[in-house]
Amino acid sequence: QGQLVASGGGLVQSVVSLSLSCATSGRTFSPYTIGWFRQAPGKEREFVAVIASGGNTYYAISVKGRFTISRDNAKNTLYLQMNSLKSEDTAVYYCAAIPRREWTRPDYAYWGQGTQVTVSS
Repeated sequence: QGQLVASGGGLVQSVVSLSLSCATSGRTFSPYTIGWFRQAPGKEREFVAVIASGGNTYYAISVKGRFTISRDNAKNTLYLQMNSLKSEDTAVYYCAAIPRREWTRPDYAYWGQGTQVTVSS
């Protein structure tokens, strides 16, 4: 049974950078698409970025050019580098693995527990 554990969240001021990590275990996720979602208070969980097994990436328009998703299959770890953070990036960030349908839908087989990112203006 696979597990994902997200870490790296915190309270930061806007324009500052932050890096999230998602450690996977229990099974190999290297052949699968993995990604990040986020959920702000009172809002639905939304797509942030994904990376396919071959390394292709896809981003939400709201984060494109500011966030970078990457993976290290040797370390079984997914990353999200977040630059030029804005207050609207404040949310709980979740890593997810193996989409059941479209990559951008929050319907994945495995989810991390979430890590809080708070950006103050």
